Amino acid sequence: MLPPDPHLPLPPASLPPPSTQPPRIVYATDLETLERECSVEFVRASGPGGQHRNKTETGVRVTHAISGVVVTATERRSQAQNRSLAFERLIARLEALNFVPKPRKRTRKPKSADRNRLADKRKTGERKASRRDGKRPERGE
Repeated sequence: MLPPDPHLPLPPASLPPPSTQPPRIVYATDLETLERECSVEFVRASGPGGQHRNKTETGVRVTHAISGVVVTATERRSQAQNRSLAFERLIARLEALNFVPKPRKRTRKPKSADRNRLADKRKTGERKASRRDGKRPERGE
């Protein structure tokens, strides 16, 4: 093993530590991209609706291959309506996955809260001390 070259600059010692969280994946939510990334299956819907609903494959199951999200739509009797409804649901689910909450900014506890807490403790302590002395304090104290 060769010794380090003295002419090369040393890496800075104040590098931030590597992140422990995996990198966030941002999912595309536009319809054209989703149609390319998803597999669409047509299924038979169950429930009320009679022969038309039981014999025709109007239900739609959309699977987003990248995220693994699966949504179904079987409410309508039309395959086209169910397909658009399934993609709307998929877009809503992916937008929820893309949401990054803002980091919480901690607020300082007001001094009055500490003063009130200590005053209540003092009051309770005085009440207990008066019980030990044998005299009963009035409720308004």
